[in-house]
Amino acid sequence: MDSKPGNKEAIGQIGIPLVRATPENLQGLGVMISHPDEVNVEIVRWPAQGWRPVDSDTGDEAGTTEGLFEFWWENNVLNGKNNAVHDQYIMAVDARFPEAFDAEVAKTIAEADAGREAALLFHANYHPDGGQLFFPQDKAPFVVPLAPPGDDITPESFTAYWFDGSHGLYIHPDVWHETMLPSLKRTTFFDRQGRVHARVSVDFVGEFGAYLRVPLKLED
Repeated sequence: MDSKPGNKEAIGQIGIPLVRATPENLQGLGVMISHPDEVNVEIVRWPAQGWRPVDSDTGDEAGTTEGLFEFWWENNVLNGKNNAVHDQYIMAVDARFPEAFDAEVAKTIAEADAGREAALLFHANYHPDGGQLFFPQDKAPFVVPLAPPGDDITPESFTAYWFDGSHGLYIHPDVWHETMLPSLKRTTFFDRQGRVHARVSVDFVGEFGAYLRVPLKLED
């Protein structure tokens, strides 16, 4: 994922629904897990370049990598550091302050309280080489936006799923996703994923002229 949005001037916000995650509504997207070792991360065989197939005992040997995925809110911006692949990102901003995507502007905005009602995202991606597993270390609620496989994606393809923190999430290969959106100001998730870490991305601002608005509070 890019470390910052390429276009800070979005012309709008496109909201998506928020639902409580269940094993049933996650079918085809991922699996609720009670322990990181409950599922095996799927590794997808390297695709053939022509009519000759990849040998059946090759192309999927890179395996997985794992580490802590750190998240923290600072200047109304959600930052992420994925120690499994040694990368760091700007993930989202508090929906009340879209201008916070500009790092210099963000420093001038008063820090909001932890009661955020929505977050704005500029980006989402999927991994064609393998699945990815997230397990909350602090057992606190979090939200994650997901969409089914397919490159003809739109913001309306996404649904946000609310987790109470007692379970983690395993995401199948090719499933669109973005950051875990935590309820805590700072938290970590255990992350396990394909070692190749191929990534296919969508730029919501560049392609649709709007941020993806993800609600964070589940209505009773």
